[in-house]
Amino acid sequence: MAELLIVDDEKLVREFLSETLLQAGYAVRTAENGEAALKEIADREFDLIFTDVKMPQLSGIELLKAVRQSSPFTSVVVITAYGTVTDAVEAMKLGAFDYLPKPFTPEHIEVTAKKALDYRRLLLENRRLKKELAGKFENIIGRTPAMKKVFDLVESVAPSRATVLIVGESGTGKELIARAIHHFSPRKDAAFVRTNCAALPEGLIESELFGHEKGAFTGALRQTRGRFEMADGGTLLLDEISEIPLGLQAKLLRVLQEREFERVGSGYTLKVDVRVVATTNRNLDEEVKKGRFREDLYYRLNVVKVEMPPLRDRRDDIPLLAAHFMQKYAAENGKKIDGIAPKALSLLCDYPWPGNVRELVNFMERAVVVAQSNILLPSDFPKELILGISAGGEDRLRPGVTIEEMEMRLILKTLEAVDGNKTKAAQMLGVTARTLHNKLADYGLKDRVEGEKVPAE
Repeated sequence: MAELLIVDDEKLVREFLSETLLQAGYAVRTAENGEAALKEIADREFDLIFTDVKMPQLSGIELLKAVRQSSPFTSVVVITAYGTVTDAVEAMKLGAFDYLPKPFTPEHIEVTAKKALDYRRLLLENRRLKKELAGKFENIIGRTPAMKKVFDLVESVAPSRATVLIVGESGTGKELIARAIHHFSPRKDAAFVRTNCAALPEGLIESELFGHEKGAFTGALRQTRGRFEMADGGTLLLDEISEIPLGLQAKLLRVLQEREFERVGSGYTLKVDVRVVATTNRNLDEEVKKGRFREDLYYRLNVVKVEMPPLRDRRDDIPLLAAHFMQKYAAENGKKIDGIAPKALSLLCDYPWPGNVRELVNFMERAVVVAQSNILLPSDFPKELILGISAGGEDRLRPGVTIEEMEMRLILKTLEAVDGNKTKAAQMLGVTARTLHNKLADYGLKDRVEGEKVPAE
């Protein structure tokens, strides 16, 4: 049973919240002021704290700061009786989960409590999983069934000599999986050599892979070892294998079958012991049908196939990934970042991620660098995070939805993400503050949206 603490200097508010949450099945304790709350917190760790913002002596904001220091995984909801969101925004920046404006209904209280407790459970689960993964797949983070399937397959195939084909969209982490296969194999102390087949000019790929003799072609001033020789005894990663020219695929097939080849310009056959791991973001079945990839080479590569899921199919991993990259870039930039605001995390979880984990890395680095507080807010992220959802959600594209309705939803979603700041919302939407003001008036939203006054133009 979750333990909750209610802190408010108004007895009626304490009793109303306490009765509502007790009936909802929670264990509840109360405190009449901030000092009494500090004593409660010193004796036990609460799952969730509701605290009023305006209290004598020790305010709710000061109490929130103390909670973040002593119990960082306790969710905090601040209670405010004021129409503006100024105090709530400050609390959110300091790590509050949400705010509860007076007056409130029992339903509103219960929904807020459930969301806050769900968020706490998620943070604790992420911490546990991160500790578990640290000993195994240190640089690969995931808890979804799709990623567990990948991890299990890696552990099964790594000790063997089998060729592995890793398929998936760009940015899904195919190279990390290739490195994990090498790390868990008997070859882990030998070389891991990576070749990006897509980055090499067609005329140089053969020399790059197999090496060449002095004088083999113009500019070949000395004998040079190729990637297969460099990887002898270890693992060779052929990144974007689908980009290898058709004419060279027969020679590659021979190496995989016979484990032998000749350098360019040489008649001497070299023997190698190399484990090949290949990656591609293309559908090789289709490439074979179109005559762009040899069928026999495809079957030789496809002994074991590892399919990397796109990030949009593993959304439960997003909070864990986001927290990992937040900590990484905070450390690299010498910044103290304690967490991600729930609204920002919600946006991250809803975004379609066309660039997969690579795009998430970019977003998180940017947010950490520009953040002005110790909590990452929606406004710290690129505008695509908001606009991408609002423009691409399925409910907004269903037949019968008007352009005006889509525009109205986009405006509301953007304002929600920046806590009602019209100036920031206008910047993210690419319009002037006056234009946004007029749009709100046109849609009858002017009185529903609070924020700073619009400057005259």
